[in-house]
Order: sequence, then C-alpha cells, then structure tokens
Amino acid sequence: MKSFAVLILAIGSCLCDSQIKTDCNKICDVCSFTRITQDLGAVGEKVTNIGDKITLLEIKLQKTEKEVMDLQKRIGGIPQVAFSVALLDSGFGNTGPFDSPTPLRYKNIFSNTGSGYNPSTGIFTAMTKGMYFFRFSMFNNVNSVPNSVVSLTKNGKRLTSVWDTSGSDANDMGSNAVVIPLEVGDNVYVELQANRIVYDDSMNYNTFSGFLLFTL
Repeated sequence: MKSFAVLILAIGSCLCDSQIKTDCNKICDVCSFTRITQDLGAVGEKVTNIGDKITLLEIKLQKTEKEVMDLQKRIGGIPQVAFSVALLDSGFGNTGPFDSPTPLRYKNIFSNTGSGYNPSTGIFTAMTKGMYFFRFSMFNNVNSVPNSVVSLTKNGKRLTSVWDTSGSDANDMGSNAVVIPLEVGDNVYVELQANRIVYDDSMNYNTFSGFLLFTL
C-alpha cells in the first residue's frame, strides 16, 4: 500500500513537471510572438517614414523640374528678335524728297538677330507673335528752313511721328517710341513723308531699332 502511494506521487510529480514544461513553452511562444509583433511594428514605422521622405523628395523633384523648365523657357525657349540700324552705311547727305510717303531703307546694320529686318526694303517683318518695342530717331535737313517729317508705320497705318517743319534753326533732332503687339507677318517701318527730307552722315543720327519683349 505504501509502495502504491509512492508510485502515485511519482506519477503526479512527473505529470506536474510535464505540465510546467508545457506551460513554459507556451509562455515562451507568446513572448516570441510579442517580440516579432513589436519588431514588425518598428519595421512598419520605418517603412512609413521612408515613404513620407520619398513623397517629399518627389515633390521637391517636381518643383525643381518646373523651375528648370521655366528657366529654359526664359533663356532658350523664347525666340530672340532684335535689330538696330542707321540710315547710311557710308557718305553723307539728304535722303528725299519723294513724291509719296516712302519707307526709309536703313543700310548701316548694327544688329539683326532673327533676321526680321530687311535692309533692301527698310521693313521689319514679325516672324513671332508677341509684344514689341520700337524706337526711331530723325535728324532734320541741314537748311535754314527745316522740312523733315518721319513716321513709324505698321501695315500702312501711321502710329507716331517726329517732325521739324518750322523755325530758322538747323541741326535739330528728335525721336519717338512705341510698344505694340504684332502678329506673324505684320510689317513695321519708318516712313519719310511726301516732299520731306532728312540728313545723315557718319554720325548716324537717323536710327531705327526694335526687339521682342515677350511672346503672346
């Protein structure tokens, strides 16, 4: 009987040890899962932070690309149009009079970027739609009685003028300027009015200049 009791106690002890080991294993499994979950959470947070940084970098990249495109448009995308000319390329003397209004043919070319100005006709032709600036100057005939009138003209329509037709002094000079929109094919020129005269020499008093401000 005593031996049987001892056997029962031994079996119970073995069962307890086995249960304890099982419970310990379960606890270890729970701890391992918890650590894995925590590690995954940390990794997920890092991935989220990296994603946010990538988004910010993409925004900055898009902004930089836009700035580069704007700069390229300002520097290289806009057609370059500019010219500056004087009336005579050599000699001196009067030009005119003519029986009808006549475009002045400026022969001395300082610049003609874009080749919009034609020295054979004295006419600037717009090859780009945009807003343009034009300026011209006039030196009157070197006589005691002045007789000079020139006008800036667009497609045959007078825009503005410089004149000197009264008084007794010579060597008078004037200038005028406009800012106007032009369509492709529009013509702009300086017109000497009928029966009028201008004088020039190597000092280049009579000039005609223009350039594109911006496209439209």
